[in-house]
Amino acid sequence: MKDRVSLCDKGGLRVLVVEDDADTADSLAELLRAWGHEAVTAADGPSALRAAGAAPPDVVLLDVVMPGMSGFEVASLFRDWPWAKRPFVIAVTGSATEDDRRRGTEVGFDLYLAKPADPRLIKSLLRRFTDFVA
Repeated sequence: MKDRVSLCDKGGLRVLVVEDDADTADSLAELLRAWGHEAVTAADGPSALRAAGAAPPDVVLLDVVMPGMSGFEVASLFRDWPWAKRPFVIAVTGSATEDDRRRGTEVGFDLYLAKPADPRLIKSLLRRFTDFVA
């Protein structure tokens, strides 16, 4: 797992927030920065892939329902990245039926959180992940 993650300069994680609602994406990114993580936002699948290619994230918080390219498609593409560079992909979505969760696991989501995701849960998950790889 240590090969999969490289902590950013602050000791936190590099997190990519992929969310088509700008207010939600910006709010989550602000929280992540306040917690000591590096955060970048993307509004859709293609821009998420470009951002990840430019600065590989450790963690991706990925909405499933987005225009154009779904989060399922994006997660599937991340799954195909070389393992040492593959980010930990967490679905943060309003689409959280049992079928959605099963499909999410099949395409490469590591965790699946239903919206509205409790910020304390996200903080706890990232803290545990950071502690695990540090």
